[in-house]
Amino acid sequence: MSKMADMSASVGVTHAPLTKLVTTAIRDRIMSGNIALGARLVEGRLSEELGVSRMPVREALRELASEGIVTIEPRRGASVTTFTEEQKREMIEVRATLEALNAKLAAKRHDPEQIAELERVLEEGARISANGGLREFIEQNDRFHEALANVGGNSVLQDMIRSLRDRTAMLFAPVARVRARENWDEHAQILRAVIDGDAELAALLAARHVYNAAELQPDV
Repeated sequence: MSKMADMSASVGVTHAPLTKLVTTAIRDRIMSGNIALGARLVEGRLSEELGVSRMPVREALRELASEGIVTIEPRRGASVTTFTEEQKREMIEVRATLEALNAKLAAKRHDPEQIAELERVLEEGARISANGGLREFIEQNDRFHEALANVGGNSVLQDMIRSLRDRTAMLFAPVARVRARENWDEHAQILRAVIDGDAELAALLAARHVYNAAELQPDV
């Protein structure tokens, strides 16, 4: 049975809001790279694969379109959003800048309880990067960045980073599995700088981490 079939079964038996489940299922496939950038998202095919009617699929695609992950065009339907090279670089530049600021704030504002939670996430991520699946890795990667954002303590900054996270994750997906161990080594370096209170180093490492994940070089 395929991963999608397994997911279909879970969608069919759960009592959680159906549209939310379908949205999550489609988003996961895009974020993991199982659905490529630019690929068409056919309602009938998705509804059959997920074992649901077309209505929740249609609503899910609209939700993903509002997040910028999916593009819906008249007469052409829905497809996974694609980006020009310039758009990719612009998103990465902004994400790197925001992550650098957050790491700097975390190094200045951290408290022992928050740091302990960050260390737990980091330890679990190291295990997953060595032995877990891609979906587990992506989920744990999000937990690390959320935990670091909590240490940074700036809610406005958190919202801005979240708004970019899924779109930039689409750019990271092709190399996510290959870079799993490197990603967590970089997380560990960021964490050490935060624990040491070295705000400038934490910011530098956080920005470099974003560029590395996207396989881009920062403009200098």
